[in-house]
Amino acid sequence: MAPDRDAPAKIELQLFATDPAVGRTAVAAGITSFVIDWEWRGKESRQTGFDTEINRDTADDLARMSAVAGSRRVCRINRFGSWTPDEVELAIAFGATQVLLPMAERPAEVEAYLGLVRGRVRAGILLETREACACASELARLNLDAVYVGLNDLAISRGTPCIFTALADGTVERLRDAFGETPFGFGGLTVVELGHPIPCMRLLEEMARLRSSFTFLRRSFRRDTVGRDVAAVVRQIQETWRQLLQRGPDQEAHDHLMLVDAVARVAAAGDCA
Repeated sequence: MAPDRDAPAKIELQLFATDPAVGRTAVAAGITSFVIDWEWRGKESRQTGFDTEINRDTADDLARMSAVAGSRRVCRINRFGSWTPDEVELAIAFGATQVLLPMAERPAEVEAYLGLVRGRVRAGILLETREACACASELARLNLDAVYVGLNDLAISRGTPCIFTALADGTVERLRDAFGETPFGFGGLTVVELGHPIPCMRLLEEMARLRSSFTFLRRSFRRDTVGRDVAAVVRQIQETWRQLLQRGPDQEAHDHLMLVDAVARVAAAGDCA
């Protein structure tokens, strides 16, 4: 990883949420980006047998979150298809500030998607297949506002039993390098001292090493913050982030090896979902 790549002073935390009350509490705690998740087409059959989260959020959910003062709304639509023009228009009409296209694979599809958005809001994609990894350099030449690596679907596509293998074997780092200065994210965070099967700290260390710009907050975060001061949790994440950015190359390399070792141990134990 090139040491001179700019790193954001804060990592953007994108919370999956559709309840405006949750949104207002989150904004007060320092979380201002929310994911409204419309992706469902083909997802249940693709992820059968895997411990994943499938949402069926709606345009009304997006509209309600748009009313949360100070919020940014990321609408994950379905993978590219005949429905994409309508979904893009609906997302923009109901208040999305960014559209996110999952299961992006071919440059021609992504170009068509960008042509539908037409720069009206930010446009990002998710890299989640072997095919996307194979054409990453071509995708990186497109005018994308964000790229996120979906570790669950990438593991399914690659046939790896552990969703974190792509971090340990260098796949995510190669994608990060391919996309240069494009805002880049992967994985998800929770309370810094928690996290299973990979400790949150190991993931946060790797995000800082790869100079990620954003990440998701999903089931683990919602579960682990019950009864906690969410603002304090967010402050701890951001303070830890700032400290990690001060590491030298040797410490970053050491911490990366700690992650690789953690992935190997949970993979051997069969506890890597």
